[in-house]
Amino acid sequence: MIKTETAYKKSLEKLQEDKLFIRDQKKALEDMGLTGEQVEKALQPSITFHEQLKEEVVYYERIRRGEFEPIINLYNLGKSLIAYRIYVGLSQQELADRLGVSASQVSRDERNEYYGATLERIQEVMEAMRMVAKTEIQSEDLLLA
Repeated sequence: MIKTETAYKKSLEKLQEDKLFIRDQKKALEDMGLTGEQVEKALQPSITFHEQLKEEVVYYERIRRGEFEPIINLYNLGKSLIAYRIYVGLSQQELADRLGVSASQVSRDERNEYYGATLERIQEVMEAMRMVAKTEIQSEDLLLA
């Protein structure tokens, strides 16, 4: 998951580099006389990584616009906290300053997507970002219907 503007910019550069690499590799493999199927198999890992990075870039751009997925379970809460920080335009350093912790602590928390954080810690992070969460409880059966 892309968590900073710097990482986003590097990801855009990497996407362009990957695109050129895949194009050049395809030509080189075809020039070697490989069949279309062999070329596709050889390029599949590079294409897969490229597509995954592209999905991360699209996700980052969506959250910057404030387009959030609903939180269906609490396992995704950490990812939502990170997304909200990005949306409101706070850097990890700025969030750290508001929390009274080091930027490396925020970075570590985000790297782990707040896994294992206490409810108190989650609440502190939400308050530091002026974030309000609305909770709705319903039966899982209703979600599946």
